This record gives sequence, structure tokens and C-alpha cells, in this order.
Amino acid sequence: MSALETMMPPVRRANVNGIELAWYEAGPREGVPIVLCHGFPELAFSWRHQIKALGDAGRWVIAPDQRGYGLSSKPSNVTDYDIDHLTGDLAALLDQLGVHKAIFVGHDWGGIVAWQMPLIHPSRVAGVIGLNTPFIPRAPADPIAIMRNRFGPDMYIVWFQNPDEPEAVLGEDTAKTMRFFMRRPAAPAATAGGGLSGEGGGSTFAFRDMLRLWDGKTGAEQLLAPDELAVFADAFREGGFFGPVSWYRNFTRNWQRAETLPTRIDNLPCLMITAELDAVLSPEMAEPMVHFIGDLETHMVRGSGHWTQQEKPDDVNRLMLDWLDRRFPK
Repeated sequence: MSALETMMPPVRRANVNGIELAWYEAGPREGVPIVLCHGFPELAFSWRHQIKALGDAGRWVIAPDQRGYGLSSKPSNVTDYDIDHLTGDLAALLDQLGVHKAIFVGHDWGGIVAWQMPLIHPSRVAGVIGLNTPFIPRAPADPIAIMRNRFGPDMYIVWFQNPDEPEAVLGEDTAKTMRFFMRRPAAPAATAGGGLSGEGGGSTFAFRDMLRLWDGKTGAEQLLAPDELAVFADAFREGGFFGPVSWYRNFTRNWQRAETLPTRIDNLPCLMITAELDAVLSPEMAEPMVHFIGDLETHMVRGSGHWTQQEKPDDVNRLMLDWLDRRFPK
């Protein structure tokens, strides 16, 4: 049996918001459900440690493979991956489950989706937990133009705007791609050119060239056991990278959409968990959140890089359960 079968509950599927969404569920169907939103390049499987811990604690937990990922549908148009579709999938999943409100937990790109839920679907949100990804107010200009100007054309988010090439590079050897990304702190961030602070100028996080040049072995400790790596490598080998990369291709569209959205989150319990060694989403990026979120609690996980729920699952589980027990007692 694969790690997906041994470490995850049975997969469930439903037609929601025009697609088939696959999700995993644990715990009793009572209380406020907790929806776990993964990032790039990840899967619901990224939350395997939290699904078990939350379910064992008597919490209703739901983790979807979001559109374009894993066992869920992979629409063929770039605009099918904009923020309205991504948040709409989660609202429709609640409808499918007969649930009015949920607590949304997001890591990496899933964090962007989780923080947008109370702005786009305020009536469906009971609380938000951001893992690594802070709430970021709308940029003063097109974010892709800002990133291109600041970091250069090879910075991965800017590079992802190009058609076809990112999918080809990332998909050439999915096992190598996943080993490249899923490493403990020191890499790939240590060789990424100074991080998103833009220190030193020029292109930063040029993953295309870094992946091509990487020998597949050196640089920091691997995060995943071989059977865990196989779950990710197989999923992206079968499903490709068009959908996941297309999330990034909607940055400008999402920025335009946000012009009419609220700029604050008030009267909603929010928890922010940062990671000390995350070079992409540093703890400092979360500091301005106090000016935009009325009910905010923040904690930092020491010694963790970007993949916090997989690197430091016990710390993440403890912080989440403590907050849930205080703010949403069973």
C-alpha cells in the first residue's frame, strides 16, 4: 500500500463549483469544521499529520486536493484558477457537506486562499489560521510588474507567467522536482539569491536554473521519506503542473478583482503561525497584520523552514489545538 493509503483517510469526491473535488475527512461530523488548504507544489497529503491530530482530538477536519492538484479536476483554462474559483470551490464544498461556516487553515498559496475567504465569502468563515502565509493587503500596483521590476524575469513567480516552459521544466523529473523543493532549511532558500527581500539585486529565487543545475543530492536534508516523496512525485507526474502554475498566472487578475474587496478583517478570530527559517515567507512579513486584522494572535515555530506542517507537525498541531480549544471550544 502507498503512503497515501496508509497515512490518509479514504478519499471522498463530489461535484462542486463545476469541477470534481477530492477531499479527505477525519473526526466526528460535529462542531465547526476545519478546512485545510495546501500550497504549491503540494497536496492534501501535506496535512497528513494535522488530519490525524485534529481528528484524534475530536475535531471535524477536511483537507481537499484543490483544483489542479492531486485527484481533483484540472480545468484547461488559466482563468479557471483565479481567486473567485479557488474560494468558490471551498464555499461549494461547505454546501456539499451541509455546513454554513468553517475555520479555514492555509499554508503557502493555500494561505492566500484562506485569507481571501472572509473578504469574498464572509458569511462562510468562522475563523482563519494562516501558516507561514500572512494576510497581505492589496498591492499599490500590479504585483507581477512589481516583482519583475524588483527581482528580475527569472524570479519564479515572474517566470511562471510564461506559457508551457514552467510545466515542462518542473515536470521533466517530478521526483527530482519534489526533492528540490521539499528540503529542510538552508536550501533551496540559501542559494536563492538573498530571499524575497531582494538583497543583492538581480533575479532571486530563479528556480528554473537552480533546478536544472542541482545534482539531485547536495544541499540540505531531505524532508520526506521515500514513500512520502513518491506520493507527491506520482501525483505531479500524472496530473502535471499546468493547474498549479496557473494559480500564479492569476496574480494580476486577482489584484484587479481585489479593488472592490474589503481591506480589513474584523470580528473574526484569526491565528497566524510563522516559521523562523522560512526564507520565502519570513516572520517579519506577518508583522503588519496587526494593522489589518482586529482579532489576531501570532506565534512562531522555531527551527522550521517553509514546509512547517510537515517539518514541525507537533508544534503546529499544539498551536492549532490550543487556539481552537480557547476560541472554538467543543
